[in-house]
Amino acid sequence: MAAATAAVFALLMASALAGAAAGGDIVHHDDEAPKIPGCSNDFILVKVQSWVNGKEDDEYVGVGARFGPQIVSKEKHANRTRLMLADPIDCCTSPKEKVSGDILLVQRGKCKFTKKAKFAEAAGASGIIIINHVHELYKMVCEKNETDLDINIPAVLLPRDAGFALHTVLTSGNSVSVQQYSPDRPVVDTAEVFLWLMAVGTVLCASYWSAWSAREALCEQEKLLKDGREVLLNVENGGSSGMIYINVASAIMFVVVASCFLIMLYKMMSSWFVELLVVIFCIGGVEGLQTCLVALLSRWFRAASESFFKVPFFGAVSYLTLAVSPFCIVFAVLWAVHRHFTYAWIGQDILGIALIITVIQIVRVPNLKVGSVLLSCAFFYDIFWVFVSKRWFHESVMIVVARGDKTDEDGVPMLLKIPRMFDPWGGYSIIGFGDILLPGLLVAFALRYDWAAKKSLQTGYFLWSMVAYGSGLLITYVALNLMDGHGQPALLYIVPFTLGALISLGWKRGELWNLWSKGEPERVCPHHMHMQPQPKTGPV
Repeated sequence: MAAATAAVFALLMASALAGAAAGGDIVHHDDEAPKIPGCSNDFILVKVQSWVNGKEDDEYVGVGARFGPQIVSKEKHANRTRLMLADPIDCCTSPKEKVSGDILLVQRGKCKFTKKAKFAEAAGASGIIIINHVHELYKMVCEKNETDLDINIPAVLLPRDAGFALHTVLTSGNSVSVQQYSPDRPVVDTAEVFLWLMAVGTVLCASYWSAWSAREALCEQEKLLKDGREVLLNVENGGSSGMIYINVASAIMFVVVASCFLIMLYKMMSSWFVELLVVIFCIGGVEGLQTCLVALLSRWFRAASESFFKVPFFGAVSYLTLAVSPFCIVFAVLWAVHRHFTYAWIGQDILGIALIITVIQIVRVPNLKVGSVLLSCAFFYDIFWVFVSKRWFHESVMIVVARGDKTDEDGVPMLLKIPRMFDPWGGYSIIGFGDILLPGLLVAFALRYDWAAKKSLQTGYFLWSMVAYGSGLLITYVALNLMDGHGQPALLYIVPFTLGALISLGWKRGELWNLWSKGEPERVCPHHMHMQPQPKTGPV
């Protein structure tokens, strides 16, 4: 039951991040700052590469202004230009000295962005870099009543820490030059392709394991019945020990509790709280990895898997589990210690996939009614916390938690992620556990039903539910790119595809009521057949 307990808690954590399919925000649109003549640029992130005394130094990221010329996208087209401090430093009045094509570094001050740019251009500057007074990036816009917006130099805003790093180097008497450009993302993100394959493959493996264990339990029951033994078939619990079956009430409460958990993550998000989440994730990851490895190795080490001894607080434990556990614990601890390294995403994904597969194998949807309630609640939950929550919290709660804002961590651990290796901006493509786990419960149910009904791949429901899940996830990534990288509620697309495919196919085949209420095909009890009176034969 330790695995079952870990599975329930993991399912809760996963659903709290059900809609965390997010990308990088390179281009931004802002309806509250409408475009006007002379002030119509999109808000784009800008790379600012620096050189100190002729040697390449740090690279910073800022945001371009609504006004001024477009910043080039190719590094080879960007000129390396000398950087100098403005005098006065806020550039709210005309600089005391003329500059010959240099870029001015100025502080935020209290005047308008456009005013700074006009003074810098009049002094002969080729560009202006503004140091913001906070760590966040603001959008440099124009006021509605501004008319004189003939600005011909680019303006870039840097966060406070990056700007003052350049300011410190300049005031130390060093020669600094910078290069500004905004590279485009590739049309097809290879990381998203691999993430799609990873998610679909996880659901596929978990579904087959769930269906295989259900078939073994059913075969064992039928064997006992044929032998004439008295066995109580618990249809409601599937006859499998250690399995957790969701009902309608728990499906509804599940989303309510997940919402409370998400709010707690949002309100308490800090470095120490992320450390706590890492510990919890490692515990669940060890349980999941151990369960998967034991299930795989038991085929070759049957004697070790069937020999048990009692361990305090854990009960009966097999020798194979005891042998595998140290490896799983060491693996999780090494990931936790080295999780800030560039290759740590591999360990996080292995632990996450093992945890998801284990949960789908243990936690089961008994029929389509419960699956519909669970996914429908998750559908509205996802939309609310990604989009609607902005009205009350002024930011998307789901995306903020997924990114790990207000911490030094690169997101919370309850995510699968792959680095964008061919993207000039770097970063990660991510997907929340819930976007795989919750639809995976329904897909696994479809395969269990097919095997119990002895349906082929073409005549069953599993193939079409897998196609529907893959299509829904694919549409999610298409929407993610069309929305300029803004985080999307993945279940907004996955649930209609997956749930709609099962319901429509069941209705067309006339099996919807059986799927909806019973969740298993009609079966004749072999023991009952043996007790039926046989017809007598005799002379006519």
